Amino acid sequence: MSLREVRMPKYPECWETCGSCAGGDVFVIDVHVKPGDVVRCDDNVITLETGKVALDIPSPYAGTVVAVRVEVGDELAAGALIATIASA
Repeated sequence: MSLREVRMPKYPECWETCGSCAGGDVFVIDVHVKPGDVVRCDDNVITLETGKVALDIPSPYAGTVVAVRVEVGDELAAGALIATIASA
């Protein structure tokens, strides 16, 4: 078993170039997992709000959620730790 970190991906390039999508803060509006939950690759872990769009962040790994490091209302930067998953 290995522990894997789920981190906030780098914001899409279009957020910076289109001018309005990334306006304002990026914060968590929903947390879809809790410790003990089993997730598959690409299951949604959290949903973010940018002021213009809601964006689901999927898990890049399958396994069991060991810890969740964010809460509703948290602001997230690229690279921020979201959760830790134990994978077989």
